[in-house]
Amino acid sequence: MRHTTLLLCALALSAPTTGAQSRIAARETAAALVTIGAIDPGAKASSNAASASRAITPPVLDGRTNDRAWATAQVIDQFLQYDPNEGKASQFRTEVRVTYDDHYLYILARMFDPAPDSIISALSRRDVRTNSDQFGLVIDSYHDGKTAFEFFTNPAGVKRDYYVSNDQNEDEGWDAVWDVATRIDSVGWVAEFRIPFSQIRYSPGAEHTFGLLLKRDIARTGERTSWPLLKRSVQGYVSQSGNLSGIGQLPSPRRLEILPYTVVKNDTRDFGTGRSALGQYDHPNKITAGADVKYGLSSNLTLDATINPDFGQVEADPAQLNLTAFETFFDERRPFFLEGAGIFTFNTNCGDIDSQCTGLFYSRRIGRNPQLAGNYGDATSATATPIAAAGKLTGRLANGISVGLMDAVTQRVEGTAAVDGVNAAIEPRTNYSVLRLQRDNSDGHGDMGFMLTGVNRSLDPGSVPYLRASAYVGGVDLRRRFWNNNYEVKTFAARSDVRGSAASIAALQTNTVHAFQRPDDAIAYDPTRTTLGGDAERISFSKFGGDITRFQTVYQRFSPGFESNDLGYQQRADEQEFRNWFALQFNTPTAVYQHAAFNFNGSGDWTTGGLMLGNGWNHNDHIQWKNFWWTHIGINFNNYSPAYDDRAARGGPAIRLSRSQSMWGGVQSDNRRSVQSSMWLNASRGDEGRSFRGSVSPQLDVRVSSRFSTSIGMGYSRNGNDWQFYGRNGAIGSDTTHYTFARLDQTTLSLNTRLNFTATPNLSFQFYAEPFVSNGTYADRKEIRDARADSYANRFKPYGSGSGVFDGFNYRQFNSNAVLRYEYRPGSSLFMVWQQGRSSFLTPADAEYQVGRDYGAALRDHPNNTFLVKLSYWINP
Repeated sequence: MRHTTLLLCALALSAPTTGAQSRIAARETAAALVTIGAIDPGAKASSNAASASRAITPPVLDGRTNDRAWATAQVIDQFLQYDPNEGKASQFRTEVRVTYDDHYLYILARMFDPAPDSIISALSRRDVRTNSDQFGLVIDSYHDGKTAFEFFTNPAGVKRDYYVSNDQNEDEGWDAVWDVATRIDSVGWVAEFRIPFSQIRYSPGAEHTFGLLLKRDIARTGERTSWPLLKRSVQGYVSQSGNLSGIGQLPSPRRLEILPYTVVKNDTRDFGTGRSALGQYDHPNKITAGADVKYGLSSNLTLDATINPDFGQVEADPAQLNLTAFETFFDERRPFFLEGAGIFTFNTNCGDIDSQCTGLFYSRRIGRNPQLAGNYGDATSATATPIAAAGKLTGRLANGISVGLMDAVTQRVEGTAAVDGVNAAIEPRTNYSVLRLQRDNSDGHGDMGFMLTGVNRSLDPGSVPYLRASAYVGGVDLRRRFWNNNYEVKTFAARSDVRGSAASIAALQTNTVHAFQRPDDAIAYDPTRTTLGGDAERISFSKFGGDITRFQTVYQRFSPGFESNDLGYQQRADEQEFRNWFALQFNTPTAVYQHAAFNFNGSGDWTTGGLMLGNGWNHNDHIQWKNFWWTHIGINFNNYSPAYDDRAARGGPAIRLSRSQSMWGGVQSDNRRSVQSSMWLNASRGDEGRSFRGSVSPQLDVRVSSRFSTSIGMGYSRNGNDWQFYGRNGAIGSDTTHYTFARLDQTTLSLNTRLNFTATPNLSFQFYAEPFVSNGTYADRKEIRDARADSYANRFKPYGSGSGVFDGFNYRQFNSNAVLRYEYRPGSSLFMVWQQGRSSFLTPADAEYQVGRDYGAALRDHPNNTFLVKLSYWINP
């Protein structure tokens, strides 16, 4: 009888079927299997708990639902909307089944749809989200409610994956090797996942319970559903996962991955006007090799290493012209440093609630532009510091402590000028180290952690006067949630210690981060000291959950000597800030809108000595209307109480700030459409009407077909700053020092264009181009008369020979990047890259803005071309 039943099952599963016949066959198969005790046909997952079954025969990955393993798996089907109508039943049914074997976790998702021909399915390269139907799963394999691995796909089979930390921070740089098959049929579409256990991490044990969150998006209706219900009133989403039990003991996976690669590169080199044999420019070829290694020390600890890495396929930074006293922050784009970045996060400054956070670890310091190129380099010198090797250990120990350990060594970059008879280094050989430890509270509602960063440089005689020999920063942080996880207290304290020669520490004291040489504060500048130390603290109390109201109040302080820039990012020291944010968020659709949020902000900044640096109030609104268009608007009022800028004079006295007002607004069209547009406007005025700024930024995105999309955007701005810093004449601290300023009238225009073509989910081409022009004229040179005068007219007096335009600049830059990417087998890729850069900084005679001349000249400047072919091959022995 048993053999007969199994034969009937096999025949039923193998016969060709229509959609209706498939459902009948599945019911009949399940009923037949009851006779051998394989499944209870009425068993279904609850609203937040499900069970995985072990597959005797693994399913074939083909996007079909007729494998025997699926017939015996429990059904998860209680999907509910979380957007736009939280808690309501979904318009279209979704069924999910989960099974596993010793090596893989298998997930089958059946998305029913009454109009399969209306399913939106757009091709794109991996990890690029398009306006498309999609299905995804969040696997909390540690079951800690904090970390997870996300896997998403759309009906075209485009893969996206993320590592999630701190309940909601997605690491886009994490790329696992996994498979998915998709298929659109007569009743909807299917996604069939096969995820190796070697790609995720979990604690050892005889039984495993994973957290599981399932999501489905229906693009044409804007509906988003989940199992279990994802509540937008609750902070984070990993902690809202359901339970997936039934996973028995798993053998330790062989977790060794080797990715060797070879790079062939041809780039343009400027050898200076003195070179005659081949002209000023040459195009040398270079062949290099390297490797990435990933080794699983256990099921929950992974060692990553990279030797002689090359990141030539990474897109160039956007063009900018920085005339401020502070360093520009650029996002990390290199895969090795993006993957697993969450564990190395220790934020010290997050500005307002929506701004970029910065902290003790800024990975762009590793492989940075050589710091002494202006001292000992020329046009032929390297523009980036090669990384010799880097490694990191990440994971979780048996006692629940999360570990992140990174170490990197960069090579010495030699300049062209000699010191003591030897060519000086424009960047010395340097070792960078980061240690991060973090332990969750036993109830999962908080954590505490520690971070230590270290930088050690091998200085030569030319570097000793400029660069610090060593720099260490350590900190502890604490986070605690309470009252249904809606409220949070978070704090940190950090201490820095920097050591070097007297000259290098003197330079550190007088840069714009510290400005110890200022004549009107109580901070002493000591040119003989060889160490500098300081501390930083922050505490915040926030409400991120609940139905409508949100708030956050923050106090943070940086002592005058705190310094984290050797491996972190810090714009200034000697600052304390008190900031408050309150918001009303309406996420339940009405007859007028889909979503609405109204924010109110107030803040004040002081030096540690009590000098007011700035104060202001902001209100901004964000509304998504019923037609899915967005409207954004905001207004700011600043410095209505006396405030001062202690960095504007670059080491001079603090200067009184006048009241200022600004406003901004934006409109975004329905992102479900094949043609989308947006427009942003900004305007501000200050200095009693003497200074202004205005900008406009339109953008158009067009999806021509499921394979091809393009976008073009523009940024245009006009800026009139009546007291732009121009220069300092005289010695530091001298009575004869003149801190000079001028009126700057500046016009900036940039265009950015992107073209994306995806032949298959594994073969794509991307092109990006950005011409950038900024022109400025300096007029009416002036110096400080009474820096703290109430009236703007009394703060400055003429300097030199009177009024009128006396200087200017014309800065032009063009960057483009073309990348062909082919993943010819899982984990193995071929990149073909063409990068081009052109730039020039011209004389005052060309400073007047002329769009035709300047944009034409930007394309006529001599190009620096880089042609690169990078081939990698994934080995999983």
